Amino acid sequence: MSVNKEMKRVSTAMLQAMKERQEKISMLTSYDYSMAKMVDQAGVDVILIGDSAANVFAGYETTLPITLDNMIYHAAAVARGTERAMVLADLPFGSYQGSANEAYNAAVRMMKESGAHALKLEGGLEIIENIKKIIAGGIPVCGHLGLTPQSINKFGNFGVRAKEEQEAAKLIEDALALQEAGCFAIVLEKIPAKLAKTVTEKLAIPTVGIGAGPDCDGQVLVINDMLGMNADFKPKFMRHFANLHEQITTAVANYVAEVKAVQYPNEDEQY
Repeated sequence: MSVNKEMKRVSTAMLQAMKERQEKISMLTSYDYSMAKMVDQAGVDVILIGDSAANVFAGYETTLPITLDNMIYHAAAVARGTERAMVLADLPFGSYQGSANEAYNAAVRMMKESGAHALKLEGGLEIIENIKKIIAGGIPVCGHLGLTPQSINKFGNFGVRAKEEQEAAKLIEDALALQEAGCFAIVLEKIPAKLAKTVTEKLAIPTVGIGAGPDCDGQVLVINDMLGMNADFKPKFMRHFANLHEQITTAVANYVAEVKAVQYPNEDEQY
């Protein structure tokens, strides 16, 4: 599918309208110009520059090491490759959890230097004043609840969150607070499907799930995972829509073999 050049850039208002008419929202991550261009042309509604770049691009075990400068670099590359999709960028760990002013300054840097259209922040009531400050400055914010990878050292693992009644009640409270603060959407990561359905029904703003069942208003996956580039990563919620790990390694092996056999380049591949 190619994108109609006359279609408008996806906005927060368009996402809200999609929820209201019960049209599912599609979101995928991208971290570079070339991938973003393909994802945009395929018709994805939102491209997320996730701090998961720390994992899939830099090889870190967690998202914590990636810096604001790193995220601006990736987001700017993605923004240059898109025409229709909303460009949504994560603020990285440590850039917004302090004072509201520090959070706002980090948000302004990201918006001005990357060209992103909106930002995603992890957390609920603990950072609500910081979120309000950013939104008051005219910057759209998407919340993120459930498994929040920036808090991995607090959680101790990447397991399903909010299975117990107390944590589920806290998540609902946080979601309502984020909506009240002015967030335009909330990502729900790795929580029970029944809870995600409850939250989605309680909120007027869209929810986007990852490992949160089918009843969210949209879905998001890490592009490297859904394309099967990480052959050894397949949690329960992950579907591989391609097997690029096999295709890429086979192609590279063929290239190596033909170079060594002096079969590449041939007569038609030289000047």
